[in-house]
Amino acid sequence: PRRVLEKVFDEVILVNVLDSGDSAHLALMKRPELGVTLTKLHCWELTQFSKCVFMDADTMVLSNIDELFEREELSAAPDPGWPDCFNSGVFVYRPSIETYSQLLQFATEKGSFDGADQGLLNTFFSSWATTDMSKHLPFIYNLSSTSVYSYLPAFKAFGANTKVVHFLGSTKPWNYTYDSRTKSIKGDMDDPKIVHPEFLNMWWDTYIADVLPLLEQ
Repeated sequence: PRRVLEKVFDEVILVNVLDSGDSAHLALMKRPELGVTLTKLHCWELTQFSKCVFMDADTMVLSNIDELFEREELSAAPDPGWPDCFNSGVFVYRPSIETYSQLLQFATEKGSFDGADQGLLNTFFSSWATTDMSKHLPFIYNLSSTSVYSYLPAFKAFGANTKVVHFLGSTKPWNYTYDSRTKSIKGDMDDPKIVHPEFLNMWWDTYIADVLPLLEQ
C-alpha cells in the first residue's frame, strides 16, 4: 500500500502511462506492447533531481552504493546474456524532459528489439558498448542471481563484494514459500533453477524483519 511506501521513502510518485499526457499516450497507442516499457521511461521526468539511479523492483541492495552518483549517464552493468548490451535493471541517468521526449519518439518510431525497455534503451544509448568504459558498472552493482551458477569460480572469488543482487527470471523471491520456523525457503535448494539461496534467504529475512511489521500495522 502507498501509505507503507511513504513511511520508507521520502517521495512516492504514482505513474500511469495512459494518464501521462499526449506524447506518452500517443506512443502507447502506436506501440501498445511497450506499455510497461513506457512506464519506466517516466523516470526521466524526475527533474527535481540532477542525477538518479534507477533500480528495478526485483533488485536488492546489500551495501551503500552512493558512489554510483559519481558516474554519468548512461552508466550500467553488462547483461550476462549478451555482455555488449547493458542490463537495464540498474542504471545511472540524468533526468531531462528533452531526453524523455526523445526516448518516447524513439520508442514510437523504432520500437524495441526485445519488446521491453532493455532493448529500447540499449538502442537509444547505443554507444555504451564501445565508447566510455567509465560508464560500464562492475557486475557487482547488478549481479544476476541466475548467473551465479554459470560461472561459479568467479562468484566464489568476487561474490562477497556484491553490492546489488538482481533476481532475474520469472520466479521472484516473493513467489517462494518461506518457513518462518527454520527461517529458510522451502523446496530443493540444489535445483539450478533456484536463485542463490543465500540471497533468497536474505531477501526474506529483510521482508520478515522490516517490511511485514509495517504491513501489519
